[in-house]
Amino acid sequence: MSQIKDITLAPSGADKIAWVQSYTPILNSIKKEFEATQPFRGLKIAMSIHLEAKTAFLAKVLRAGGAEVFVTGCNPLSTQDDVAAALAAEGFSVFARHGVSDEEYTEHLKMTLSCCPDLMIDDGGDLISLLHGECRDFGKNLIGGCEETTTGIHRLLARERAGLLDYTMIDVNDADCKHLFDNRYGTGQSTLDGIMNSTNLILAGKTVVVAGYGWCGKGVAMRAKGMGAVVVVTEIDPVKAIEAVMDGFRVMPMDEAAKIGDLFITLTGCSDVIIRRHFESMKDGVLLANSGHFDVEINKEDLLSLSVRDWERKPNIHGYEMSDGRILNLLAEGRLVNLAAGNGHPAEIMDMSFGIQAKSLEFLAKNAGRLEKKVYAVPAEIDRAVAEIKLASMGVTLDVLTEAQKEYLVRVE
Repeated sequence: MSQIKDITLAPSGADKIAWVQSYTPILNSIKKEFEATQPFRGLKIAMSIHLEAKTAFLAKVLRAGGAEVFVTGCNPLSTQDDVAAALAAEGFSVFARHGVSDEEYTEHLKMTLSCCPDLMIDDGGDLISLLHGECRDFGKNLIGGCEETTTGIHRLLARERAGLLDYTMIDVNDADCKHLFDNRYGTGQSTLDGIMNSTNLILAGKTVVVAGYGWCGKGVAMRAKGMGAVVVVTEIDPVKAIEAVMDGFRVMPMDEAAKIGDLFITLTGCSDVIIRRHFESMKDGVLLANSGHFDVEINKEDLLSLSVRDWERKPNIHGYEMSDGRILNLLAEGRLVNLAAGNGHPAEIMDMSFGIQAKSLEFLAKNAGRLEKKVYAVPAEIDRAVAEIKLASMGVTLDVLTEAQKEYLVRVE
């Protein structure tokens, strides 16, 4: 039995899913393959994902492969209730509503795991954390799972280093067809979409501070620059800092950037990136947005403690008035702004990431009982297959090495 907001919302959600399906050639190709091969026949798959149209179509692709699929959200604000209703109307077990409390969110995770899944998709590491704690019994059938976020991979690797990882996991985040496109082009576009849709303000001429110059930060910085912003990058890694400088951006500590920024976007995967002393030196009217997985990068407790008044100025924008009259604006409660205040990454981008997810689950199913309890990279052949389908859908063809060229590349002189 599903737990959703309102089943009558299903037609709207179905329309969204149908629209997405029109722009996902990779998932459509994999769906046809899975319908024929049935790699998940008799298996249960648990998914904790940002529940919107693109992830819903992934769930349908997995079911086409024979799986019984159980779905929940991975963020209290990213679930789209009409999409959840559409899946429930089609017989999926769905446990998700937009705007749930932290307690309800955790309960939905537990309900999803209670099926004792054979395979799982995690987004941020919440399912795997529960399976190592109070929901350990629900992991008795688990062959393995996939994780597609930088934050989730950090959590998995920490467990692996400590010798505390009890399940086989695939690092989807670092597959080439994921991080090179999803993290960079997907996050770059969707983060600014969420900010602009919420604020109705211009980027041109503003100073945009991008915290973190990983692939996500690179994408946001590139898009902000292209829209006329002056971009400042903050970093802890000297190599990434040099890269940012050579890409044409100013690099400085957050203590300095806080004084000049108009819009701050955090994408580090770490906590306390913007804290009390930064709020104290910011200009009136600044915008604060986060595009890292958890709402810990902008310290909301510090922001609240400094304010003499706080209120919802408009949907997805909360104002905090400082004692000197300055107002600092927090977007989407400091949660993922591209999903909590937008529709997430473009369909064509997530098509690649979810193609990697689907094929990685197939790999786990085919290799059940033969893999160690550790974090594995996505097999190179999966990356290549997804890239080939994508190129074919774009009408792009490649050169092919001749036999003489192949021999030249491997010969010993």
